[in-house]
Amino acid sequence: QVQLVESGGGLVQAGGSLRLSCTLSRPTFSNYAMGWFRQAPGKERGFVTTISMSFGSAYYADSVKGRFTISRDNTKSTMYLQMDSLKPEDTAVYYCKIRAQILASLNIWNVYWGRGTQVTVST
Repeated sequence: QVQLVESGGGLVQAGGSLRLSCTLSRPTFSNYAMGWFRQAPGKERGFVTTISMSFGSAYYADSVKGRFTISRDNTKSTMYLQMDSLKPEDTAVYYCKIRAQILASLNIWNVYWGRGTQVTVST
């Protein structure tokens, strides 16, 4: 059973910063990518950022470019999201997502989600 442990959410004033982390506690995958999605009240879950754990390539939603930075520590199977210059519209539950190759011979991938961590940005 895949376990994703998220931490770092909280309440911050607009303009402030928060750092989220997501650790893949088990199992281990040789080829996978991790990312963050978020869901605000009354809205659908949407893409924030993703990073390849193998190659380090990262992609961001336009709404967070220049403010959020994703990084990884492969030795800890952990992904980080540094969020700076936070805005009230960043308020949402942030979900960690992993897309992992579970069967390399057939190139089969699967997706797993964390339980989410609340980020609230006040005015």
